[in-house]
Amino acid sequence: MMSLSFAALITLTACGGKSTDLILPGGVPAMTDLHQASTLPPDSVRTVARRDYGWRLIYHPARAPANAEQGAARALCGLESRRPARIENIPRIDAYADPGAQIIDIYCA
Repeated sequence: MMSLSFAALITLTACGGKSTDLILPGGVPAMTDLHQASTLPPDSVRTVARRDYGWRLIYHPARAPANAEQGAARALCGLESRRPARIENIPRIDAYADPGAQIIDIYCA
């Protein structure tokens, strides 16, 4: 009887809430399409990641409009109802990994 109850408990636990119900730090729903939320053209965005200070964005500037960094910073910080404080260009360690891509850190206030 004990093993049957344990099996039932495991089965019910597996049917719990979906991972899309999770919330990222800053109150952003996990199901948010961060590439789209960055407001950059889809073919220019490589990676959007939430960090403690704000956001890290890897994108191709040649495929993005002018002032793309500022627009992405406003959009991503805006997801958390915050404003962009600063944008830092991060040097590429391996420039051959994704030629032309740029890494920026967006700090939100």
